[in-house]
Amino acid sequence: MREDILNDRHKIFYSIGEVSALTGLKSHILRYWESEFPTLRPEKRSNGRRAYRKSDILLILVIKKLLYEEGFTIAGARKKLAEARRRPEQYKDIVAELRGDLEKLLGLLGRAGAEGRRG
Repeated sequence: MREDILNDRHKIFYSIGEVSALTGLKSHILRYWESEFPTLRPEKRSNGRRAYRKSDILLILVIKKLLYEEGFTIAGARKKLAEARRRPEQYKDIVAELRGDLEKLLGLLGRAGAEGRRG
């Protein structure tokens, strides 16, 4: 996988495999979350495959943070996301933190890609 996957301005859609690798979540978890979080709706191609946008990936990272790091239940995370949609200015800090996490992830991917090319 290329280390600049999220920085590629020409790439609009990402496969479930790419999203799984970027987020560290298995594809069955991503599919399950689609049924639990109404705002997570990747496009489906004519062949039935999911096509995630960068905004979908950011939402997945927010959901992951709420569930795995902050200890919310699925219902609690759903409620928190609904509140965030009503008052987005309150959640600028979580977006900034996620942006930092994404930059770290891209750095790790870059190092892993460089090591793979040397090996």
